[in-house]
Amino acid sequence: MVIDATNISKTYNPDTIPVKAVDGVTLQMQRGEFTSLVGPSGSGKTTLLNLIGGLDKSDTGKIIINGTDITTLKPNAMIDFRLHNIGFIFQSYNLVPVLTARENVEFIMLLQNVCKADRDKRVTNLLQQVGLGDKMDVRPSQLSGGQQQRVAVARALASKPQFILADEPTANLDSHSATNLLDIMAMLNKEENITFIFSTHDQRVIERARRVITLVDGKISSDTGIAKQQNA
Repeated sequence: MVIDATNISKTYNPDTIPVKAVDGVTLQMQRGEFTSLVGPSGSGKTTLLNLIGGLDKSDTGKIIINGTDITTLKPNAMIDFRLHNIGFIFQSYNLVPVLTARENVEFIMLLQNVCKADRDKRVTNLLQQVGLGDKMDVRPSQLSGGQQQRVAVARALASKPQFILADEPTANLDSHSATNLLDIMAMLNKEENITFIFSTHDQRVIERARRVITLVDGKISSDTGIAKQQNA
């Protein structure tokens, strides 16, 4: 099991006008899942993703990732844990504008102290894998939105994470670019058993997911994964 979260909650503005973004959520995820978190705006999708990824801290409960309870980690330990275990893909790409595609993908491996020979090999392989082998020395401003998001996918994979969290990864893409990106992620999921967890409104992403978790008012209202487990 990659993720085992129990009774996690998150309330914003507790001392003024409390907003319970996540309310007592319990869920488990296995390695190799291709899962979408769905629900209306304000349902808690992004907050839940951020709690799982350690970008935000839960008020209650436990989140155990590969045997480590991340809710007990100090800030520096959490940063180190994310560096070696979790990949992120954001709606706004979050590429460093002054770095080339190659340098954006390489950056996280520099933080991991990976040797130059291994960095060069992995960066080349990853950018070729996402169809950007001829764009390695190009900066983000010279790439289309779809190409920038593919660089972001390669960057998320560079650290060899246990799983990848993707927050609305297709929101800023045209239909062709979104389909191409989903094809790449589905291939990586199938061939390399990489776990993907999406927060999304995009029906194209939802249709590709093998498990769909619906959130309403910070609670899980339905989970196709549970139905599949019960019918297994």
